[in-house]
Amino acid sequence: MPVETPGRNWRSRLSRILLYGFTFALALIWATPMAWAIVASLRPASDPLGRGDVWFAFPLTLENYARAWSLAPFGQYYVNTIVVIVMILAVQMVTITLAAFAFAHFDFPGKRALFYLVLLQLMIPTTALLAPNFSTIRWLGLFDTRTAIAIPYFGSAFGTFLLRQTFLDIPRDLVDAGVMDGCRWWQLLRHIYLPPAVPTLIAFGLSSTAWHWNEFLWPLVITNSDKARPLTAGLVRFTQLGEIGAQWSLLSAATLIVIVPLFVAFLFFQKRFIQSFVHSGIK
Repeated sequence: MPVETPGRNWRSRLSRILLYGFTFALALIWATPMAWAIVASLRPASDPLGRGDVWFAFPLTLENYARAWSLAPFGQYYVNTIVVIVMILAVQMVTITLAAFAFAHFDFPGKRALFYLVLLQLMIPTTALLAPNFSTIRWLGLFDTRTAIAIPYFGSAFGTFLLRQTFLDIPRDLVDAGVMDGCRWWQLLRHIYLPPAVPTLIAFGLSSTAWHWNEFLWPLVITNSDKARPLTAGLVRFTQLGEIGAQWSLLSAATLIVIVPLFVAFLFFQKRFIQSFVHSGIK
């Protein structure tokens, strides 16, 4: 049995200190913009941000939050955002499950080529699809609707890939036993494939929710009024209030109003969030 020497113990302690220090530095870098936004949102609107006077000002006030809430229909924005996310997730859970099951369970001509074609979508920048997606939405007569925001995301190459990998890890003997017992394909999917894939579905649902909550460019392009705009697109009005540009205190307050619900949800469900990603195999 190896005995730890003082030198090895010292190196281990130094490595741990360096790791903690590096982690703390990364956390500090990540938290700095958030801390600045909080401080800026509490500055009086009449106190402009200047060089050397970026962080603190007195007296601190919540006036920016009240004014931001009164200048934009955040209630409508929240409803639009939640409806769009629920719509996307409901359809995605069906499409990625069926697609992943087809790629993992069935053998058919062109299966590998079709799967590679699905993965190819991961390499296409979303900005490259703005024009064709916009043209399609206008042709369908769905411009400036919640459905228009959701339609391009009804399928997910990432979700299909993630769930397929999970399905492939299911023992083939278990699947064969189900086939021998006379299970149809939907029974195999329901009773054999889906139960072990629940952590993967949760992980994908969490990442999809965070992504679409923060999505900005496509909702901005496809909406033209507050009746369909989500939270992120609604922030645009706060960049056009000042005579010489954005009012940063007001914009910071509006931004925090947008991100706080997602941030609070993560704090409450962070344990489940991390466990889902660990069990799903996302590295």
